[in-house]
Amino acid sequence: MLSNPVPFRHPERSRVRSAGLPARGRSRCRAALAALATGATLMLHGAFCAAQAPATSAPEPPALDAPPRVFQAPPLAPPIREAPAAQALPATPPGPPGPPIALVLPLSSPDYARAAEAVRDGFLAAAAAAGAKERVRVIAHAQDGVLEAFDDAAAGGARVVVGPLVRDDLKALATADRDVPVTIALNQLDDAAPLPPRVYTFALAIESDARTIARRMRDDGATSVAVIGGDTPLMRRFAHAFVGEWILAGGNLPQSFPFVPTQDGLRALRRDLARATVDTIVIAVDGPDAALVKTFAPRVTAWASGQVNQRQDAAAIRDLEDVRFVDVSWIVAPGAAEFARLPRPEFASYALDRLYALGVDAYRVAEAFVEAPPDRLAFDGATGHVELSDARQIAREGRLATFRAGAVVPLDGGR
Repeated sequence: MLSNPVPFRHPERSRVRSAGLPARGRSRCRAALAALATGATLMLHGAFCAAQAPATSAPEPPALDAPPRVFQAPPLAPPIREAPAAQALPATPPGPPGPPIALVLPLSSPDYARAAEAVRDGFLAAAAAAGAKERVRVIAHAQDGVLEAFDDAAAGGARVVVGPLVRDDLKALATADRDVPVTIALNQLDDAAPLPPRVYTFALAIESDARTIARRMRDDGATSVAVIGGDTPLMRRFAHAFVGEWILAGGNLPQSFPFVPTQDGLRALRRDLARATVDTIVIAVDGPDAALVKTFAPRVTAWASGQVNQRQDAAAIRDLEDVRFVDVSWIVAPGAAEFARLPRPEFASYALDRLYALGVDAYRVAEAFVEAPPDRLAFDGATGHVELSDARQIAREGRLATFRAGAVVPLDGGR
């Protein structure tokens, strides 16, 4: 960056605002949601930043040749009969076990409450649609209360715990040397860090979207690729995961161009891209800047992360025409028949919609683990295609989409 640069402002960007929120509320919401993916907080998806080194790609889960097994709720415990009044009472027997699933979320944390509420609402909506809401107990905790919440879940007889949601909370659980029930963490540790026993991960990781894009580009015959990269931790992770998967699939090292949002930086970007010979570009910049990059890029096939899909004004959507990306099925195909029984809340941002979808699928995963961790698990859900890998990771592959005539439409007619 030059000293005292004059920032370049896209003529339409100033109109992008969070729907329905006052300025102070937007600032707090953005800060909290952005913090969801930082190395010191969350790395949730697809929607959020993370201040950490890029994670290496996890192995792809094996293809399944059989549908997931159907899990049924266990029979209700029989009632405890009272002893006759004239007879000495024996010691009080233990009561029936509590709900088999505990959902542990930072609902009492000012920073993460809105994100936690979205996950909770999706989880309970899926449970209610299955007629099993009584099988779930929600345990709220504050900033530093995740270990006590897990102790509470274990004491209540939970067979499966869903959580933590925040990465720091997962780190605290991993280093606490606690004997926990089977756990479905809604986040993931750094790639080199081992998971505690009986802990699985199910996260909205942006690396998954990058790998999906790389595979689809190879299938479409792309050969010469340019990556236009921003400097945020989330976008660096996205670009790193894409390049790794692209090379693993046999592609050449992509050309790399930095995104510098100044007049000089954008002129240099246009000049350098004009000199490059590419048939596809990957826009690895945060949402509002993607439309700006698109106006300076060559007219070739363009891909981006799901972060490009935000609630934007009509002008920004026009600038993104034909840009392809990966997002959750809940957003890409809202009218799908499998979502007909689920309520669709009006959230202030797509980031919260994605967390709601995570909650929906997390319930289905949790039910599959109540009796015992399954050998195989695969289904098409609200976040995309969900499948259990052999590394105690529940992998997620989002839905391919594109902007067309100002709307988000599936890139393919069906899955």
